[in-house]
Amino acid sequence: MNYPKNFEHKVDFSQIKNHIIEFCLSSMGEFFVHKIQFSSNKIVVEKILKQSSEFVDIISIGKQFPSNDFIDLRSSFTHLKTPGSYIEQEILFDLKASLTTIKNILDYFNDTEEKAYPELKKLVNEVFFPSNLLLLAEKIIDDKGEIRDNASGELKNIRQSIISKTRQVFRETKKAFEHAKKIGSVPENAEITIRNGRSVIPLLAAAKRSIGGVIHDESSTGQTVFVEPPLSFEVNNQIKELENEERREIIKILINFTNELRPYIYELTGAYRFMGLMDFIRAKALFAIKINAHKPLITSSGETDIQKAVHPILYLSHKQQDKEVVPLDINLSGENRMLIISGPNAGGKSICLKTIGLLQYMLQCGLLISASPNSTFRLYKNIFIDIGDDQSLENDLSTYSSHLLNMKYFLQNANSNTLILIDEFGTGTEPQLGGAIAEATLEQLNKKNTYGVITTHYTNLKIAAERLPGLINGAMLFDSKEMRPLYKLQIGKPGSSFAFEIAKKIGFPNNVIVNAKNKSGGKHVKFDQQLQQLEIDKIKLQKNLQKAELADANLSKMVEKYSDLVNELEKSKKQIVIEANNKALSIIEESNKAVEKTIREIKEAGADKEKTREIRKALENKKEKLKNEPTVIHPLKKKHSSKHKKPHLEEDLTTNKPINIGDYVKISGSEIIGELVKIDGKDVTIVSNDIKIKSTITKLVRVVAPKKKNRRRKGYNDIINELNEKTANFSLNIDLRGTRADEAMMLLQKYIDEAILLSMREVSILHGKGDGILRKIIREYLGSVNEVTDFGDAPLEMGGSGITKVYLQ
Repeated sequence: MNYPKNFEHKVDFSQIKNHIIEFCLSSMGEFFVHKIQFSSNKIVVEKILKQSSEFVDIISIGKQFPSNDFIDLRSSFTHLKTPGSYIEQEILFDLKASLTTIKNILDYFNDTEEKAYPELKKLVNEVFFPSNLLLLAEKIIDDKGEIRDNASGELKNIRQSIISKTRQVFRETKKAFEHAKKIGSVPENAEITIRNGRSVIPLLAAAKRSIGGVIHDESSTGQTVFVEPPLSFEVNNQIKELENEERREIIKILINFTNELRPYIYELTGAYRFMGLMDFIRAKALFAIKINAHKPLITSSGETDIQKAVHPILYLSHKQQDKEVVPLDINLSGENRMLIISGPNAGGKSICLKTIGLLQYMLQCGLLISASPNSTFRLYKNIFIDIGDDQSLENDLSTYSSHLLNMKYFLQNANSNTLILIDEFGTGTEPQLGGAIAEATLEQLNKKNTYGVITTHYTNLKIAAERLPGLINGAMLFDSKEMRPLYKLQIGKPGSSFAFEIAKKIGFPNNVIVNAKNKSGGKHVKFDQQLQQLEIDKIKLQKNLQKAELADANLSKMVEKYSDLVNELEKSKKQIVIEANNKALSIIEESNKAVEKTIREIKEAGADKEKTREIRKALENKKEKLKNEPTVIHPLKKKHSSKHKKPHLEEDLTTNKPINIGDYVKISGSEIIGELVKIDGKDVTIVSNDIKIKSTITKLVRVVAPKKKNRRRKGYNDIINELNEKTANFSLNIDLRGTRADEAMMLLQKYIDEAILLSMREVSILHGKGDGILRKIIREYLGSVNEVTDFGDAPLEMGGSGITKVYLQ
């Protein structure tokens, strides 16, 4: 239960509904928005929230959801229940389109993984879809809303006869026209024309009887008459009879289709309700994305722990102005069930109160809320509010009387499952008496274990919150040095109204302020200010401490990282030396084998033995020396081939002058080259490929400026050829069905711009019928384009209101 009757208006929920309606595609979706209901049933609330949360996933990461032709035909089914009645051709066209949408929605969920979107699939499983009706409708009516020739054999024969007769009329009319021209009965430069739906020949008034036939019209001057030749007249009458037969056959086809549809009217009604429900859930999900909303944790009882909450309407307003909203954190538990918020006027107390009330109500109506998903909300059976001025001249109620009536209702109906929200508690009458009544009311509500948030300026209520268990103080912080509200809630201590500071800021007479301070007690005011400023300074110190701790942690990580790197380099160095020594020993071993072979060969050749012994000893000494001395490896310098080196990468060593703005430079240790555009002390900015990069001047090396590429400008012939190619490939129609509004506008703007550039005179925009939302925004845009001379529905045979014809200058 919610109190008062205008609860939704008081907490801005009516505005939330309006925002959701903007995302609806159909009147069915809007109907569900108007029927949103408050619930305290945890199972129901969880189910509805999960549906919206699953649809947010569909919009965010899933494939595109069907969004065309959400047409409500349930009212059209009512008269079809009567035997002998039949569905109208236009309704059949809408039925085909909307049944296709329902089928696409069902197919969408059937094509997803088995465990995906469980709550939405429960809704899908409840739908019975008569697929045979859709197949039959597709067989009867085409995508332009016309009955197909092959809808029946008889209709096909009739239409073929009509075509044949029409050709005959054309031949007879042309023959009569040629004869009339030959005998001089036709005015100069006149041609066959149409009057009353029939082909006629323009004849001079004096020769109107020259070919016989029927006169249908005459010119405004009376000098020309329009005559239907005799043979054409007879054939046209036959065509008229065939057209009547065609109409009777179409009605017969529609009656047969209706007979097939009639047994499924109940199931179809349920399927259309499902489509409307999907439209509603989709709209809620789109609004949730717009306000960055989430699904919090929910409990039937226990504490409420709201984290990073923002008022959704305020969030949207600030977003348009590129401003930030200060988030709100509130905790209501068994020990601290009622929060008493104090602080300066315009400091955010009322917004804080409305945020809690609106988010709580949104949640229990099944809407995702603009708060952290880590928040915990308990469900209440009752939400009572006393916000704003409810004075009534009609009922002879003052502002204070209306507040007292609200308090009376609270005292009679509040309990431990009630959340109360009271703004400016106790105001409207003499402060001392109003404060006393407010305090007594607060004590009674506390005895009922009621939960609530209350804003006040009364000191006695702040003191009550300190002494009564179950109550806790909170303050909206105010920076008394800079004289501005911080819109931040601090729970635990009461806040100051900062009446004197605000009065001073707006230029109130100083002597009056000094006198007021003396009357109120200067010590109390000073203490109040110091207490509040201490809280602000404490918050600033905590922020600075967090920054310092973060910087210290980052520094420790960097030191650890570089220590590990140094150790790794030392290990690598030792490994390289060992490998080098092993390689050197291997070379010596190979050399020794070669020497042994040489000695053997010398010995076999009869060389001097003493000489051989000396050579071998010298080799052994060299080998021992290499074993005991570490081998030092010097890294090889890479030789760059001049043919591979880019000219603009070469260092400019021709001068030792300092690097200046305009020089081309390279950042050491990288391949980034660009133009130096700014020097600010040791910090510099260079531009590389149109990207600005910041560095330090010590890392820069001057390089030769790159050669600029010569680009041939397009000549007149190139431009003409390009325009001719665009004209040849330009389509005279664009299909925007299935696109979202923002995507459709982007495509449409580009398309109309091209049409204007290519001097097109007429184009068509296919947007479908539905509820006309896409059609509406398209036409609003077309009305703003100066080059558009006119636009409107296409002829019925070309798609009717599902297509907009656009005429350009």
